[in-house]
Amino acid sequence: MKQRIGAMGKNVIGERLKELRTRANLSQRDLARELQLVGIDMDKNVITRIETNKRYVTDFELQALKQLFDVSYDFLIEGKEE
Repeated sequence: MKQRIGAMGKNVIGERLKELRTRANLSQRDLARELQLVGIDMDKNVITRIETNKRYVTDFELQALKQLFDVSYDFLIEGKEE
């Protein structure tokens, strides 16, 4: 049986974002600062809400995270390693 889209929760990348952020030794505040440098308006509280599945990630935010962490969309969305 196929899993419905959204059945995993509100935001499917929260856990992977936290994993990538901690692997890169970045605090939530550091990550927000890095994203602001590339034009993504986020603060620490937004990062917290994403990581705790309380906020969606927009397409342009997803693109910025992909580039910042040098990972694929498949990894961010589905957890598939390259």
